[in-house]
Amino acid sequence: MTAAVEVEAPQILDGLSAEDYHADKTSISSSGLRALLNPGCPAQFKYDRDHPQAPKKEFDLGHAAHLLVLGEGPELEVIDFPDWRKKDAQIQRGEAYLAGKIPLLAKDYDMVQAMAEQIRQHPHAGPLFTAAGFAERSIYWTDAATGVRCRVRPDWMIPAPELTWIVDYKTTTDANPDACSKAIESYSYHQQGALYIDGVQAAGLAPEGARFVFVFQSKKAPYLVTVRELADQDQDIGRARNERALGIYRDCEQTGIWPDWTGTVPTIPQLGMPTWATIRQFEEYIGE
Repeated sequence: MTAAVEVEAPQILDGLSAEDYHADKTSISSSGLRALLNPGCPAQFKYDRDHPQAPKKEFDLGHAAHLLVLGEGPELEVIDFPDWRKKDAQIQRGEAYLAGKIPLLAKDYDMVQAMAEQIRQHPHAGPLFTAAGFAERSIYWTDAATGVRCRVRPDWMIPAPELTWIVDYKTTTDANPDACSKAIESYSYHQQGALYIDGVQAAGLAPEGARFVFVFQSKKAPYLVTVRELADQDQDIGRARNERALGIYRDCEQTGIWPDWTGTVPTIPQLGMPTWATIRQFEEYIGE
């Protein structure tokens, strides 16, 4: 079965491992939809899906912080060394990975504990994560317009009779609101927000509507936190981007053709500088 063939009812799965969730090829996630659009392309998306990479070690801190904040995720293994240079430290780290655990140096464990405490003390983030809710629930549904099976896995979801809150926790090198704004554009997080809202509503978990909130936290002491709701206009843009990506995905699945950035063209296209650079240099060197 492929994602674009058979229509299924929405599913809500508790306890599905992150590995099984990400390995599913019968549906597409937010990260997949984002990868189909520029600067990505269908050809790269398909290769990456068929050749999954091992989790990057630089994500360990973020995963550990998620565990302490959300209460869900792989077990932590504290390695009592100052760094990873010694052979014994590397051996223990490898054993932890083999056991499905996240290895952390003692100083890094202290750091993620301090990050989690900062979240708990924050006037907006604290109440969000202490409210009754669900962590990393896997939600599947079929997009009505394309027949594509979609999936989302919100970090934290607070269902309520009047409004459902979807909370996404992101650790970052800079939690300044301007940097967070740039991250939304750079990583197309507005697509993520729109898809999560649509998925939660399609699954019947938000009868009165849903709101999507980012919780950005710096990985630099004092681990400052920025909480922001996704802007309505950006949510609309994200949903439009998702609609285009879903159409691309449907067509690729049906035809078996996964084009690169250029696709099939009769002649070699032209390429120039970014528009702003062309205008600036034209004015400086050619224009009167």
